[in-house]
Amino acid sequence: MTLGRIMLEIRGVSKTFATEKGETVQALAGIDLTVAEQEFVCILGPSGCGKTTLLRIIAGLDRPTTGEILVEGDAVTAPSPKMAMIFQEYSLYPWRTVLDNIAFGLEVRGMERAERYSIVGRYLKLVGLEGFSGSYPYELSGGMRQRIAVARALAIEPAVLLMDEPFGALDAQTRNLMQRELLEIHNKTKKTILFVTHSVDEAVFLADRIVVLTTRPGRIREIIPVQDGRPRERTSPEFVQVRRHVLDLITEK
Repeated sequence: MTLGRIMLEIRGVSKTFATEKGETVQALAGIDLTVAEQEFVCILGPSGCGKTTLLRIIAGLDRPTTGEILVEGDAVTAPSPKMAMIFQEYSLYPWRTVLDNIAFGLEVRGMERAERYSIVGRYLKLVGLEGFSGSYPYELSGGMRQRIAVARALAIEPAVLLMDEPFGALDAQTRNLMQRELLEIHNKTKKTILFVTHSVDEAVFLADRIVVLTTRPGRIREIIPVQDGRPRERTSPEFVQVRRHVLDLITEK
């Protein structure tokens, strides 16, 4: 893909934690990365390499020990309306209907009921849940609940969509379906997406570029462009070649 303007900049980000025993643990070390408008970037690496920590720092939920995050040129020091984050656990309000879960961010901003419901209607259609607006999360499948989370995040019109292993709790068939649906949504909305996963197959299927982190402290080992066009076939020679290369990087000592 032809890269557009820079949406997200990660400059020299490191993160050190103090444990309850008073020991110091370095989770991340010197992360530098830029993500362009409309780009779909996946981050993966060995377990414990700091993927989620990095995403939380980008989202403004944690502060880096050193370095900075910029979104559209503005420094991130707290959660920003320019970014929306989707978690593996859905984080839906069980007492709210599908309609009101998706409308929540717009409601917090003080938007009038009619306007926010009009916006919600568009995103219900986008994720294929028009007939479930009055349902509650407990009445829906895991895949449907994750679609609600995606619609809620998109409804506030973020510049960057952050996704932390959003399909990790789904069965394999539903996960593959959600991956395809996410690519359709990405194609329609043109959102910039930063997606953390522990699945090499998922990263190769989704990403324009794959950022592979080292073991802790997490550093960028390699950034791999995925040249294979979409839709991708998981059995194609190009797919298998990239998958093998990424696997080799992750298992490399």
